[in-house]
This record gives sequence, structure tokens and C-alpha cells, in this order.
Amino acid sequence: MAGPQNDHRQSYICVTCGTQHARTVQPPEVCAICADARQFVGLDGQQWTTLEQLQPSHRNTIQKEEPSLYSIFTEPGFAIGERAFLLQTEKGNVLWDCLALIDKATIDAIHNLGGIAAIAISHPHYYTTMIEWSLAFDNAPIYLHSHERSWVMRRHENIQFWSGEKQRLLDDLLLLNTPGHFDGYQVLHWPAGADGRGVLLSGDQPQVCMDLRWVSFMYSYPNYIPLGPGKVQEIVRLLDSSEFDRIYGAFPRRTVSADAKQVVKRSAERFLKAISS
Repeated sequence: MAGPQNDHRQSYICVTCGTQHARTVQPPEVCAICADARQFVGLDGQQWTTLEQLQPSHRNTIQKEEPSLYSIFTEPGFAIGERAFLLQTEKGNVLWDCLALIDKATIDAIHNLGGIAAIAISHPHYYTTMIEWSLAFDNAPIYLHSHERSWVMRRHENIQFWSGEKQRLLDDLLLLNTPGHFDGYQVLHWPAGADGRGVLLSGDQPQVCMDLRWVSFMYSYPNYIPLGPGKVQEIVRLLDSSEFDRIYGAFPRRTVSADAKQVVKRSAERFLKAISS
């Protein structure tokens, strides 16, 4: 966002993970999110960009996934390469997860779909430019779990931290805290999705596999560190309280279309067997 003419600070964006940091004159020495064991600093070392540098070379594509649900992804791929979702409800629209790129074309397209009333993000790897998105849509509140407070690289009053296992969102949506990949990891349950059979927007946990019949559970995906059995069992237990037949994962086309709750259970059994053998 534009500042005073004599303010030469910028909100630098990590090229590897897409996280936008607090305004500084010079880029930070390292992205704390990428220096963590769950992520990585790129093979070419720490690199930075800005939103103004990103906008001319990239664009967002919005694609309808099912009635009232749209995916948003950046082309060509940038940073981790996740997709965000716009979920339309009678109480307003929710942006689930986030992308580093936001531009006028994206803002206009989303306004045509009803705008954004609230933002919720699964975990720090997808916080990206969440403040820019909030400011672009009338200061839409950003719902993050309180356990992730220390991972917010650009703090802002529009962030609303919540605690505990469950948080209602726009009446009929539910945020569920499922610790594992991060302590404050959250998923979004949409009971009206999949023709009333229920949808889980899961981000990275459970992660929809390349074989769409399965999901997986990892502490670090790029560094191949699995979750322990206790964490996996706890995630399954917490998800068991919600009904869902479909899972939309973090990446384009990574969707479990049907029987998703049983997919989670049998995937957990397979995972636990593999790490115990």
C-alpha cells in the first residue's frame, strides 16, 4: 500500500513461500517461516520480491468448483503454488487460504462474485499477503488460531485470533483446530457443500495425495518429516465430529470428490501402519 512520499519502506514478499513481511527499508535477512524445519530457504538462497514486481508477470485464475465455491490460483505458479477458495454464503463470502498475488483484475472479479466478508487461513505457509486482501475488501476480518500469533510476519488490527477447538464463522461455517502440521492449524467445514453432504477445506492437513483416493499427514512436506501416531489419531478424532463427503486440498485439482470421511480414516490407518513397520 502507498505511504508518505519520503517513506521508502516496502512490504517484502519471500519468493519461496510467498509471505509478505512488515514494511522495512531493506529486505529482512531471512524469512523465519522458510527457516523453520517445515519449510526451506530456496536453493538459490533467500530471495525477495514485492507485490508491485509480481503483478506484471503473474495473474490469478478463478475457477468454479461447485455451486457457491470458486478456487483461485496464480499463473505461472509462484512460491508454494497453493490455491485459495472463495466460498459464497447468505451471510457473505469467505476467502479460505490466501495467495501472494492480488491485483485489480482479481479484486474486480471477486467483487462481481459478492466480495469478501471474512478471511480464514489454514496455517502460516498460506498467510502470504493476507493484509492486502483484507484492506482491499473493506477491512474484512482475518480469523487465525491464537497458537499461530508468533508466525504472523505482518501484524495488523484486522487479524482476529481465536482459541480452543472450534470457532463459528458466518453462522453455518465452522473452523476446527486440528494440531499437527502447526499447533494452530485450522480447517474449514462447510456443511451445505457437496449437495448437503458436507465439504472440508483442508489446506495441507489432511493433504490430498496425487492418488486422489488417499490423504496424508506430515509435519514437513518438503523435508519429509511425518507426523507421529498420536497427532494423526487426534486429527482423525477431531474431524470425526463433522460430516463431509468431499475434501478440497491445497493444490489445483487435488480434490477427494466423494466418500472423503472414510478416505481420511483408511488413509490414517495406512499411514500409521507405514510409520510403525
